Amino acid sequence: MKPAFEDMNLQIPAATAEPEDYTGEDGLLYCGKCRTAKEAYFPADKATLFGRDRHPAECDCQRAQRMEREAAEQQRKHRDKVEQLKRRGFTDPAMREWNFANDNGRNPQMKTARFYVEHWEDMKAGNIGYLLWGSVGTGKSYLAGCIANALMEQEISVKMTNFAAVLNDLAATFEGRNEYISNLCRYPLLILDDFGMERGTEYGLEQVYNVIDSRYRSGKPLIVTTNLSLDELNNPPDTAHKRIYDRVTEMCTPVCFSGVNFRREKAQEKMERLKKLMND
Repeated sequence: MKPAFEDMNLQIPAATAEPEDYTGEDGLLYCGKCRTAKEAYFPADKATLFGRDRHPAECDCQRAQRMEREAAEQQRKHRDKVEQLKRRGFTDPAMREWNFANDNGRNPQMKTARFYVEHWEDMKAGNIGYLLWGSVGTGKSYLAGCIANALMEQEISVKMTNFAAVLNDLAATFEGRNEYISNLCRYPLLILDDFGMERGTEYGLEQVYNVIDSRYRSGKPLIVTTNLSLDELNNPPDTAHKRIYDRVTEMCTPVCFSGVNFRREKAQEKMERLKKLMND
């Protein structure tokens, strides 16, 4: 039987020499490009064990190439992870375009969104959410989407949906609704768009309450966008709405949106372009 060290000896390859490589004064193989060693000596007490006095080593060229390959692989894994998060986190593919890079700089509250992303760990630890309220078309949903996209780019899981979609999903999976709500509450951040626009039926309100209450008890932050005023939220019409609104206003810090209706402005721009085309 061969001694164990002989088997080990066979497992150690020699450094691969390229035509431009050379042997240095120390007897080691050197890279002809970067002029650094492609071999290194074993410590004296290990040379006998391995049956040779040297082993392959990375020259600067090889190290740079390896690091470049590793960086490219990390980038690929990151892109795949972000793609998976966005595919799972958005109910509408258009939400992928709601990001800081596409912002026109006209929404004064955008700094509030950046602050939330930059201080996400504090927001998460303190269970701090946003209540983005104001008139139609003032950029509330876009701002919430910016937060969602920025956090997903950091590989943080976010779900952005609305209660119309939630209620439809719950109706389709009646027996599994508890599991569905539990899944919503597993996301580190949940964003509910157009809150208050859902069906006002007894069943609808009960399911809205179940989602909000489950999120409340999860201790995880919630961001809500709504066209309801703060006065309407603080003075609900009945008990069914009060128990929902109270939880939302406790979890979410109000951020007011006022000013230009961007949707109306965009519609006007399209109308002007159409008139110009028709007159040309």
